[in-house]
Amino acid sequence: MACNGNAQTDEQSSTDKSSFVQVIDFHTTHRCVTCKAIENGAIDALNKHFKSELDAGTITFQTINVDEESNYTIAEEFEASGTALFINIVSNGVSTKVDLTQFGFMNATSDDDSFEKGFVDEINKALNSL
Repeated sequence: MACNGNAQTDEQSSTDKSSFVQVIDFHTTHRCVTCKAIENGAIDALNKHFKSELDAGTITFQTINVDEESNYTIAEEFEASGTALFINIVSNGVSTKVDLTQFGFMNATSDDDSFEKGFVDEINKALNSL
């Protein structure tokens, strides 16, 4: 599902009963301009719009290199074999994955604010679902 992920939602149960929003940016060791722009756009938007949620742990952000053997299990769980951007909503122990990979590739390198706006909207939806 490297650079052509379709938006999807997938539910899985989890043993953790806390509620939070995870933003996960998967990548390979060798990264293109767009891959880097997705990561930078996500980080910038989170710091600009959700700093208090990041500080409180309501939102977490992590980058994961799918080429590293230690990351195989999580990459497999998200079906990420290359660059992929996910929001994982964990609410009362239930995990809901939202795949933003296609959105990221379509918007991360544009000159307008479409990535930031769309990403912020998705994070707000995720927070409202907790």
